[in-house]
Amino acid sequence: MKYTLLFFLLFLPFSRTKAQTITCSPLDKQAVQTKIDEIQGLEQPDFGQTLVAVGKTFLKTPYVAKTLEIGDTETLVVNLQGLDCTTFVENVLAFSMMLKEDKTSFEGFIKKLETIRYKDGNLDGYASRLHYFSEWIANNAEKGLLKDITGEIGGKEITKDINFMSEHRDLYPFLADDTNFEKIKASENYLNSQPICVLAQDQIAENEHLIRSGDIIALATSINGLDVTHTGIATREADGRIHLLHASTGSMEVEVSEKPLAEYLKKIKGNTGIMVARPL
Repeated sequence: MKYTLLFFLLFLPFSRTKAQTITCSPLDKQAVQTKIDEIQGLEQPDFGQTLVAVGKTFLKTPYVAKTLEIGDTETLVVNLQGLDCTTFVENVLAFSMMLKEDKTSFEGFIKKLETIRYKDGNLDGYASRLHYFSEWIANNAEKGLLKDITGEIGGKEITKDINFMSEHRDLYPFLADDTNFEKIKASENYLNSQPICVLAQDQIAENEHLIRSGDIIALATSINGLDVTHTGIATREADGRIHLLHASTGSMEVEVSEKPLAEYLKKIKGNTGIMVARPL
């Protein structure tokens, strides 16, 4: 099924001195308000359960890659018509935070989305986006939005050179700009100075009881230069096992994995384990 999205630039005033540029279609602006209305009443005493409840309202939403790569200037893209694995997690977290804080405005939503998606919560060009998911976890932990619990549930520190974007510059149109390229290399250098904690694939089943519904799961990889290939949200289903609620490249839509997470990962080529972050 093909979707044609018409995007336009929408400028909304923020508390900062300059206006923030948003890329959003009229359809998506309405979809945000519809989603805010839809999730009312879904809040649970446990925030993780709230994330799962909100996440499941996106079931069957089409998987669409590269929805953030629009135009030649970085803008805050709002797109609920198609989600990739990261934008799915970002949107679910933003809407869940809105629900928890009893906020219902479009302006409130886009502030949450910017906070989650960009370094230190501020959009300042392409390189300010948290491209590597290990950095996404670390930076959102610094903001107090979540906690990396991988080490607490049996994960071990690893070292790995993270340089996939700079080594594959031709895959990223924004990196044709030398300034963007140098800033991305600087981010990679920072990541390479920090260890990454990973729960090995063969240890997930025995530690599964320590993972809660609503935890954010990032799939670590053996691919050279890359930290994470996929992400989603943990959900404990009727079988008592942890499954993955995610925007799947297999079914090309948001789904709950048919197999429990530990078994699901065994079919993922190059998967070495997971990182686990718990929203606060």
